[in-house]
Amino acid sequence: MTTATGRTRVAFAAHSFPRHQDDLTGSFLLRLALALQREGVEVEAVAPAAPGLPARDRLRGVTVRRYRYAPRRAETLAYSGTMHTRAASPGGALALAGLLAAGTLALRRAAATADLVHAHWWFPGGVQALAARRRPLVTTLHGTDVRLARSRPAAQAACARVLRASALVTTVSTWLRDQAAGFAPECADRIRVAPMPVDETLFSPGGGPRTELLFVGRLDGQKGADLALRALAELRGPAAELPLRLVGSGPLEPDLHRLAKELGIAARLHWESDLTQDELADRYRRAAALLVPGSHEGLGLVAVEGQLSGAPVVAAASGGLLDVVDDGSSGWTFPPGEPSALARVVEEVAGHPAGAAERAETGRRAAAERFGAPAAARAYAALYAEVLAGAGGQTGGRGRAGGPGGDRGPGPEAPGTAGAGAIGSPA
Repeated sequence: MTTATGRTRVAFAAHSFPRHQDDLTGSFLLRLALALQREGVEVEAVAPAAPGLPARDRLRGVTVRRYRYAPRRAETLAYSGTMHTRAASPGGALALAGLLAAGTLALRRAAATADLVHAHWWFPGGVQALAARRRPLVTTLHGTDVRLARSRPAAQAACARVLRASALVTTVSTWLRDQAAGFAPECADRIRVAPMPVDETLFSPGGGPRTELLFVGRLDGQKGADLALRALAELRGPAAELPLRLVGSGPLEPDLHRLAKELGIAARLHWESDLTQDELADRYRRAAALLVPGSHEGLGLVAVEGQLSGAPVVAAASGGLLDVVDDGSSGWTFPPGEPSALARVVEEVAGHPAGAAERAETGRRAAAERFGAPAAARAYAALYAEVLAGAGGQTGGRGRAGGPGGDRGPGPEAPGTAGAGAIGSPA
């Protein structure tokens, strides 16, 4: 319910929320919660437990409620980035069922004094919110959960149910909005694009020279590091003098090292991983061009960070990247999956540094205006107000009617049945 001081109370449901104030995992959620404080919104986050963490905590003034969901040795699903693989084992499936059930109970308690629930990722947060029967509900889709919904019919059906029960759905890009509308066409008119905030104070331009090409991302098939290597091998002119720095790790790293040798470019590569945020920001500031060749990105956070750091961004014309990089204005795009096209664009950027810097500055201003924390907080505060106005003042603790469409949501048994076998887990 709204506090005596008129502040709106929101319960965040998230399986990935920072464990401490400097944790990178889910850091954008803490950033949003902090910025919302300045908009008169008080957030309490509900998240899974992890070793060494208290059941109740405060991170820079944001209350965090953490729930146990398995014996300590089995509480390994959250914060690892590999929930989907861990949940595939029998023990992991049991832990996932526990996470759904315990998270539902914790969210029900937190939401009893909240005006609304904001579920980040439809699974598991949205499923927990449905089972908790706390309305009104806002659900945000971040990208990995959309890929989960596309992976199997049962997951898509469960996602659609969460969307129908939500008073409002947000996605972090236009592409994700269109994907979500395909899951539940009747909900299309209440799906909005509202990105998460990026730290514009950390990611900012520097005054040093830009002397290398840069790739940042997981070394897997989706992020397209192989395209960056193949493009490097084709470069001519000033671009051919630039080394390529690859920041990341992943399952394809051995294959990429072999490919580099086959292409004869191994000596032109620098490999790094496990950088701090400060170190990553420094790499962006050195980049003569940031290469973002991945396909079907939910948004393309790397592109946003690069723009805020003043790097010329060259991205695949695919997925959410089209919301970030406007070809000819804030950056450069190329047809997805075409290394030769990527090489030609990089040659253009390297061959005209003054023009590249001018376009990069346009990109920086656009990114700061759209993805800065104040802008994101204003957008979400306005959406919360819209939802609460539509609910007629109904609080999340007492409301049970659901969003448009009247979906009351599943009963308490839903967390156990919704999870490990039928749906799976987010990437």
